[in-house]
Amino acid sequence: MRCISSLRMKAIDRNCEGLGLLPVQLMENAGAVVTQSIREKLESGKVLFIAGRGNNGGDAFVAARHLTGFSGYTVKVILLGKARDIGTKEAFHNFSLLKFSRVEVLEITDSSQLEAAASDWFSEADLIVDAVFGTGIKGKIKEPESTAIDLINLEGKTGKTIISVDIPSGLDPDGGSFEKAVHAELTVTFHRMKIGLLSEKVKEYTGVIKVAEIGIFADAEQYVGPGDLMMLHKRKSEGHKGDSGKILVIGGGPYSGAPALAGLAALKAGADLVTVAVPVPVAKIVASYSPDLIVRKLSSNVLCPDDLSILMDLINSHDVVVMGMGLGRATETLEAVRKILPFCRKAVLDADALAALSGVIFESLAGNCELIVTPHAGEFSLLRNMETPEKIESRIKAAREFSEEKGAVTLLKGKVDIISDGKQTLLNRTGNAGMTVGGTGDVLAGLTGSLFSRNPAFLAAACAVYINGAAGDLAFEKAGNGLLATDVIEKIPEIIKEAEIG
Repeated sequence: MRCISSLRMKAIDRNCEGLGLLPVQLMENAGAVVTQSIREKLESGKVLFIAGRGNNGGDAFVAARHLTGFSGYTVKVILLGKARDIGTKEAFHNFSLLKFSRVEVLEITDSSQLEAAASDWFSEADLIVDAVFGTGIKGKIKEPESTAIDLINLEGKTGKTIISVDIPSGLDPDGGSFEKAVHAELTVTFHRMKIGLLSEKVKEYTGVIKVAEIGIFADAEQYVGPGDLMMLHKRKSEGHKGDSGKILVIGGGPYSGAPALAGLAALKAGADLVTVAVPVPVAKIVASYSPDLIVRKLSSNVLCPDDLSILMDLINSHDVVVMGMGLGRATETLEAVRKILPFCRKAVLDADALAALSGVIFESLAGNCELIVTPHAGEFSLLRNMETPEKIESRIKAAREFSEEKGAVTLLKGKVDIISDGKQTLLNRTGNAGMTVGGTGDVLAGLTGSLFSRNPAFLAAACAVYINGAAGDLAFEKAGNGLLATDVIEKIPEIIKEAEIG
């Protein structure tokens, strides 16, 4: 059975919103599913909803409203807290509708009030719906929520039906340790099984688990969206210089702009320090792009094996090596790439560096270097020694199989980009025809390296290609077919900030 983490589920919800499916619509669907489950358990009687102030409570408010539309039910809601403190506009909206459904509501702010309510509201109920916490639970359980869980469990011991919304309150949705949790007879979880519900040790809490679809788009899960960016590690306020990523760009020789663009993109994506190591003839040119780039000269006109003595200290002092942009394909350059890779902990390979790869190289990196490769279709054909398929389904299969075989993350660039680590695959459709201009691939490589320094390889690659394309789309609105790679770089922070706000 496919299962999902709480963070990934949150990302998919956000992606739905980006595609036009509003959170209030998903809440309405979730509430309707809960209502159906209640009716399957209880043909008529008194139903009590115990609701928190988050979206889990919002689902309960919808279900309570729906349930009043059926004869034979008496519906009451206990809100743990004040209505003014409800955490989301969707949950507050649905709470405000309860008064039109003649649902009796009690706002509880401390455990003594809750215990007083237990003598009648809890004891009179035939069925209790647990919507105290959803998948967003964090830290120690406070009051009155802790007492609410205890009271729900006491009623469950008397034989009353307990239904939990999405996850039994208190349970860690991702399978971690927990203090206490509701013992449900039925858990109605949404869209996909949550990781924390799979363990044998939690069966006494979950009861029967019903996985209910609530209308989430397939594309919200298959395509990278703003929700995926929410999964990226954020810069810590107490951090020090270098904590948010140190990137080493190795490139240049025949071309000077490519490594500079990669370095600037890495900085705009949030890296603290970017060092660009380039052959002697282009060092001054690269340095002229920006004083924010630290430039180190190599020993010759092109990257060569002798440069390893210069690069070793740099590789060891940086988090990620981004290599390939503007290197050229001289024999000594490709040999140098092959010698450098085994010393890298994390690496992003683009453009000319891809020509140095072979099965032997991949085998030597196994378990030592986490690798992201960013080929276009032609480069991917050379990597595989076979033509890259035209059809998207066949491309997805090829990228997945290649990633699984080589133990690398593949970012196959195209009209629809494909990101795969062999186990999971995502697609991306941001970007536009104007981005065929030179340099946008270099921007993507630098961006990928920056995100890779703070995040898992697959997530970094997926978010990087989304940000790169979205930044290009934003720049295209102003520049049109005059779009430059530097225009894309300037829009990177705007896309990242927009996702963080969302």
